[in-house]
Amino acid sequence: MMSIEKNQLLAEIEDALTNCMKCGNCQEVCPIYKELKTESAVARGKIALMEAVLSGTIGITEGFDKKMGLCVSCKACTAKCPCGVKADELIVRGRQAAVQARGLHPIKRTVFSLLANRTLFDFGLRMAGMFGPLAFKKLPGRLAQIARFPMPGLDRKRVLAPFASTPLRSQHPEVVKKASAKMKVGFFTGCTINYIYTDIGNSVINVLQANDIDVVLPKLQHCCGTPVYLNGDVELAKLFAKHNIETFESYNLDYIIAACGSCTGAWKSEYVEMFHDDPAMKARAQALADKTYEISEFLVDVVKFRRDILGPVEANVTMHDPCHMARGIKVTSQPREILKSIPGLTFVEMKEPARCCGAGGSFSVAHYDLARKINDRKLEDIASTGATTVATGCGLCRMHITDGLVQHEQQQDVVHTVQLLDRAYQAGRK
Repeated sequence: MMSIEKNQLLAEIEDALTNCMKCGNCQEVCPIYKELKTESAVARGKIALMEAVLSGTIGITEGFDKKMGLCVSCKACTAKCPCGVKADELIVRGRQAAVQARGLHPIKRTVFSLLANRTLFDFGLRMAGMFGPLAFKKLPGRLAQIARFPMPGLDRKRVLAPFASTPLRSQHPEVVKKASAKMKVGFFTGCTINYIYTDIGNSVINVLQANDIDVVLPKLQHCCGTPVYLNGDVELAKLFAKHNIETFESYNLDYIIAACGSCTGAWKSEYVEMFHDDPAMKARAQALADKTYEISEFLVDVVKFRRDILGPVEANVTMHDPCHMARGIKVTSQPREILKSIPGLTFVEMKEPARCCGAGGSFSVAHYDLARKINDRKLEDIASTGATTVATGCGLCRMHITDGLVQHEQQQDVVHTVQLLDRAYQAGRK
């Protein structure tokens, strides 16, 4: 009975798998294939492996599990496919089948168990913020740190961002009010902004306030669930989704915003898909999806952000488009419109702004050397622009690109687009 259930996950997508005509177009855009040049690295190869499981040629083995995991989830294969095959979604289904057949890897199981306990997770990251300097040394001139001594699973030279001494949601009241506010917006901070890049979160709040908006930071919000979902544990991801839906429903919000493409994508599409077999929960997820926006998308398309009070920001800026923004929620023009509206700022487009930087969520943890090779190509593109600042819309991209810049002794700063807009509003007040 159990083996039937395992294969059923793949049997449900058999028609979608057969739509792949094995043309190999995905090889042209797959960042992993460009480095490894092996068939199993690319979407076509992974689809062939899933078809082999369905035909009984191979089983769901450790090797199958590893091949499904060798993917940065950049969605480039799906965007390139002439047949419209959503290869990224099929690969996630392959991971789901592997989890059901073999269980989660012990390390992932431990991490996800911690993540599932909101109170314990919050406590652990607060402690990391307080005592992190004992284990990590801050690098001068950057929001970055390096380990003081060897640590299991962490490359000795890898540069990370420090955990915040005080999480973002603890720095503010649950409702940050603005006199004569024209709307009330819920801010889904996500984990990275709440516990690491609080400077991004503070800029989001400042910018929304500058546009006469009340900002609500629900204290009980939790991880969006995307890391769990992409690693194949759908049931745990559904628990996160249900918790967040119930939490944000209770505030009677006009809109929900996030400052991360992956978090926004979870609200806009993943939550709806997770509850495809539960009409009531799907309807609730869809109702919130319809009023969820990435911050730059919200400022440009909904708010029509104020430009009359912007001051000058002297900077030469290029833009890195996170994969889940460019090919997931398809938000690329809005951050550029924001940057180009800032007085004094010079915008320089790089050659391949939407090329994956190699972060891939936990991918860069499990496959650091490969992630660095992918990132090196991005660094070359950045250097060719002559820009002094890299703007992006993802905290993990910011961290991974910063790591590469430090390794290559490049001096560019990496910030979120909304931070530059915040600086412009501050300059306008002087």
